[in-house]
Amino acid sequence: TVARLGGDEFAILMSGCRLSDAQRVAEAVARALEVKTTLNGHAVDVHPSIGVAVCPDHGHDPGKLLQRADIAMHAAKQDKLRIVTWDDRYEENGEKRLALMSDLKKAVDNEELALIYQPRVALGDCGEHFVEALVRWQHPTRGLVPPSEFVPLAEQTGYIRTITQWVLGQAIAQCAEWRNRGLPMNISINIAACDLLDADLPARLAQLFEKDGCAAQWITLEVTENAIVGDPGHALKNLERLHELGCKLALDDYGTGYSTLAYLRRLPLDELKIDKSFTMGMMADAGDSLIVRSTIELAHKLGLAVIAGGVEDEATLNELRALGCDAVQGFLVSRPLATEDVPSWVRESPWTRPAREKTSLRRVS
Repeated sequence: TVARLGGDEFAILMSGCRLSDAQRVAEAVARALEVKTTLNGHAVDVHPSIGVAVCPDHGHDPGKLLQRADIAMHAAKQDKLRIVTWDDRYEENGEKRLALMSDLKKAVDNEELALIYQPRVALGDCGEHFVEALVRWQHPTRGLVPPSEFVPLAEQTGYIRTITQWVLGQAIAQCAEWRNRGLPMNISINIAACDLLDADLPARLAQLFEKDGCAAQWITLEVTENAIVGDPGHALKNLERLHELGCKLALDDYGTGYSTLAYLRRLPLDELKIDKSFTMGMMADAGDSLIVRSTIELAHKLGLAVIAGGVEDEATLNELRALGCDAVQGFLVSRPLATEDVPSWVRESPWTRPAREKTSLRRVS
């Protein structure tokens, strides 16, 4: 019996079989799904993640077996494996994971999410201010849940779209409020792979801009290389529509994915953001230093600004300035700030003094 549980998750129920039989069928299903196919003229690659649980080895209760197969499936997805069979070591983490999945679906409605803002500063002549919006989940009983735990869960369940919509609404409204108070602020917002492929994203953004009186050019959308590579055709179309809307576009975590000159040349980007792993290692590792230097040179030749994340010391800052990097963010500049702390940071931080002294305001682009 084959059933669709929801989203992209399916279950196969086999009666009177052994573990070896279940694993054999799982292998056959994986091979069948991995055959390249064409959908609406586009080549599609499918890579399944399959979890296996059998009776009596892994339990007798039907609900428990289904739950354990689900946990094994998510373990396969997390470890990028095709098939994983339930193991008792998954018990504690698996049940916690399922509980978090359930609670996460209530987080927006229960007002448990919050935005904090990571400042970044331009190294050149600039009269505007920049922050990156970061989402946090304050669980009512577990306390602060790290993004590294709940964001992958949200992406796997498809709930990331609801979270992204909430983040966009909050950040755009906040940007408009700061602007109305005379604070020339620009906000960067991270966009997940499924959000980038959402054909309705540009229209929803346009509605938010109009509702809150926020200019599109005050918002930068950050996308990862992997999000683009997953479906470059659809990603490019949406990026072009977002660019036409007036948003700034940045390629985040540059250097960690599948960068090619062909992609960089075709994408309507404004910025490249060097992954912090290279920035933090550039003073001690010649390879990281070369990647940073080459990225800055390449980006400038393509007409793009370069942002370096993970700047934590003066030596790294001075080297990035010497290499011509356009802007930096990291703990040396500031830790992430609560919404109410951003205006005072702008007024009092030595990093913002050049911007405060400017009489005319313009963006780095």
